[in-house]
Amino acid sequence: MDRIRAFFRSSKTDAEEYEPLADDDSGTLEGSGYDDGSPFSWVEYFIFALIGVAMLWAWNMFLAAAPYFQTRFVSDPWIYANSQSAVLTTSTVVNLATMIILTNIQSSANYAFRINVSLYINAVVFALLAISTTHFLGVAPSVYLVFLLLTVALTALASGLMQNGAFSFAASFGRPEYTQAIMAGQGVAGILPPLTQMVSFLIFTDTSPGIPPTKQPSSSDPASEGGTAAFTYFLTAVIISAITLVAFIPLVRRRKRLHEERLLTPPEADLASSVTTLGSSASAAEARRYVPITTLFRKLGWIAASVAMCFVAAMFFPVYTAKILSVHDPSESGKLFSPGAFIPLGFFFWNLGDLTGRVSTMAPAFGWLRQRPKALFALGMVRWAFLPLYMLCNLHGRGAVVSSDLFYLLLVQFPFGLTNGWLGSSAMMAAGEWVAEDEREAAGGFMSMCLVGGLALGSMLSFTAAGV
Repeated sequence: MDRIRAFFRSSKTDAEEYEPLADDDSGTLEGSGYDDGSPFSWVEYFIFALIGVAMLWAWNMFLAAAPYFQTRFVSDPWIYANSQSAVLTTSTVVNLATMIILTNIQSSANYAFRINVSLYINAVVFALLAISTTHFLGVAPSVYLVFLLLTVALTALASGLMQNGAFSFAASFGRPEYTQAIMAGQGVAGILPPLTQMVSFLIFTDTSPGIPPTKQPSSSDPASEGGTAAFTYFLTAVIISAITLVAFIPLVRRRKRLHEERLLTPPEADLASSVTTLGSSASAAEARRYVPITTLFRKLGWIAASVAMCFVAAMFFPVYTAKILSVHDPSESGKLFSPGAFIPLGFFFWNLGDLTGRVSTMAPAFGWLRQRPKALFALGMVRWAFLPLYMLCNLHGRGAVVSSDLFYLLLVQFPFGLTNGWLGSSAMMAAGEWVAEDEREAAGGFMSMCLVGGLALGSMLSFTAAGV
């Protein structure tokens, strides 16, 4: 029993490397585990949340527009069947490669610049996609696939820049709440597309209740068969990127002032050394000490493994969610139980749980988890127990072991998403508490790389469940 308790305690091997920087008021708005005097601001919190929304909005727009893409590929059966897999593979590979490269570029990194570039890329790419819904409709499916994959690659590059830049930028403020804000924003970006898709189906679709619209390919003009909705999706992504660009300006100015204040008042130096430090930094205000990945892994190994494991398991839920149908007959119970509405409802409940979990980490009662890296990892492993529960639901409409939609939505989807948001956010917030102040930005980039690595590995492993 003593050995089990010791496993979940924080390691005390090296006080400088393995202990949180502070324990007082951890996890609260007034004081965090690594609060260095930077005041908390709700305005800054919501700007970081908006950055989190923009970070995943592009990807969710690709998912929401999948039915439209199918109308563009309907004349080529092979592309029609494999386009979604091609999009997933292109996105995860480019995103992970970008994160690995950026994580190794620290000393000269300008994280604000990376965020701005990513937003500009998304705005331009989705403007082009919006144009493609009204022009060049007669191009061959193979040509449009190449165009689509190029846009996916560019948005994956932008996502990598945004993830590396945003988490590193947030960590530099010394407030774990800002990292949580990014995670919460990602959760908001997750719930809106399935909700929109479900409402659109209920209001506008007049198909046979038992047949999802995406299974009814038509050779009719794409501009009239979903082009308007796709144009709206892509235009919305452009607007979100533009709004975030404007909102990010005061945050950059605030970060610059904070950086100058820290240079002028170092904790263990006199006024003369402060002036010298400021003068030497004039040509490179954001110069940083390079932190090797091996050092970050030594300090954050359990935390990094927990966030990676969290998202490896999470990538299985879309495979099952897309195949689980309601146990009710839609012809008798209503359109809500049709696949076109019920499948998005399943995605909505998972993402609602995920958002709830991300927001819950703001409560002081949950701050204890960030002080126990091994417990974080253990909980990440325990979450795999959710996957067998999907086998009890109505897969492919063949019948459910537990014949209840509430069991599926409230006892499988919602808690699986809840634990994902809670554990993922706790791990990302904990990273800054286990490194020195000048290592926080590098730690933010390292943790975002581990997050993306977990997504990439999970997306590949999820193919093992594709035949269920």
